[in-house]
Amino acid sequence: MLARTVEELLGPDREQRRVRAVVAPHAGYVYSGRIAGEVYSKIRVPDLCVVLCPNHTGAGVQRSLDRDETWRTPLGDVPVDAALADALLGRAGLARDIRAHAREHALEVHLPFIQARNPGARIVPICLGRVPPDGCVEIGEVLAEVVSRAGEDVLLVASTDMSHYIPARDAAVLDRMALDRVEALDAIGLYRTVAEHDISMCGVIPTTTVLAAARALGATAAELVRYGHSGETSGDLEHVVGYAGLVIQ
Repeated sequence: MLARTVEELLGPDREQRRVRAVVAPHAGYVYSGRIAGEVYSKIRVPDLCVVLCPNHTGAGVQRSLDRDETWRTPLGDVPVDAALADALLGRAGLARDIRAHAREHALEVHLPFIQARNPGARIVPICLGRVPPDGCVEIGEVLAEVVSRAGEDVLLVASTDMSHYIPARDAAVLDRMALDRVEALDAIGLYRTVAEHDISMCGVIPTTTVLAAARALGATAAELVRYGHSGETSGDLEHVVGYAGLVIQ
């Protein structure tokens, strides 16, 4: 059932574009799956992916890296890349921790798309809680340094939804402010915009971190693949959650 759903969300027209990073949502597939699927359909998923998500629960350490050997989905096991994980641990405050991941969903939503595009992919799972903007840049720069030495292509994935439970018309305005900063590859600008305008973008910290890493790795452009919101499915336009998918290259 899950495999068929993911295949349908990816669609028939799939590209093999090499990109540095993606930003995609993590809500239930009925709400945001089309946007996530469209993002993953446009890229080549390499053998190694670093997936960064927010810490919705507040559990565990604030800069958590899960070093366990595998993650399991209904599509099979996804191995954790030990070499890259070990190279990151202890740097920029990243610590080995399972508690932050134990009840977190934002990373797992991406794994079936990664598996469908590349069944042999390995991951490094990172969950970020309350990290200040300079901390996001620090983690991003360490991530860029380690990735540049990996000896293979590495895809960076930022898991985020946009505005939460506000009218669709307001979400469109606020989310556009944030997306302008993402498209400009402006990591600090994104963090500040979200804070100053009280935008309830749950994954602003992993997205800020990925933007900093991508810039350090030479990324020059971000492309909005699609923007939407939950009201398109539910019909409720007064209490929507916004979703956006982008590729960074």
